Amino acid sequence: METKEYDTVKQRVFLICKEASDVNQPLFIDAEESWIQPAIDALADENMAKFNKEKAIVYNTFQLYRKDRLTFLKQTIANAKANGFKVGAKLVRGAYMEKERARAIEKNYPSPIQDTKEDSDIDYNLALEECVKNLDMMGLCAGTHNEKSSLYLVELMHKYAISSSDKRIYFSQLLGMSDHISYNLTLSNYNVAKYVPYGPVKEVLPYLMRRAQENTSVKGQTGRELSLIIKEKERRSKLK
Repeated sequence: METKEYDTVKQRVFLICKEASDVNQPLFIDAEESWIQPAIDALADENMAKFNKEKAIVYNTFQLYRKDRLTFLKQTIANAKANGFKVGAKLVRGAYMEKERARAIEKNYPSPIQDTKEDSDIDYNLALEECVKNLDMMGLCAGTHNEKSSLYLVELMHKYAISSSDKRIYFSQLLGMSDHISYNLTLSNYNVAKYVPYGPVKEVLPYLMRRAQENTSVKGQTGRELSLIIKEKERRSKLK
């Protein structure tokens, strides 16, 4: 029964990816908990191999708060080089930290989550450089609300002489979060995507809560966001 259900899922994902390829629009496959992720990675790899021959259409998501994801990213790139397709990579830190650690304790196995936030930051920035170094066979979406990582990607693009408007690289933030990063990058001619979660309230709210918790993990970020919102409200009130 499970094999039949998985085959159905594979076919549905294939049809969605094919439609994205036919209309030339990137498609992002999100990441989930570590015990689910291998099946998602397999689907992503299979469809990247099929539809990413000329450019990155299908993107997989790499959660760098996991200890193994930098190595997995490198393996994915090596596999793509060997088999003649492009890698679509959306880099995020991750959002299931407490859930992952609790399950690891319950099931008595080593936690897949980085020991410290600094370790996540290091791997995230290393992953950015890995993608930029291999940009000839990649598409990169840097999904982050972190100022330092955003600035680091800008520095990498300068280092490797990549145009700010190169369509193979996008910065991405959630609508309403870190808008100052999005707006300033846009003003400097970098590609920026603001993403909007949608769906039933009972499904969207937990997602937004995880994003809020993720933001509070950056020291001082919540206070900074609030102060910037207040300043923007004051600026707009003066325009009336």
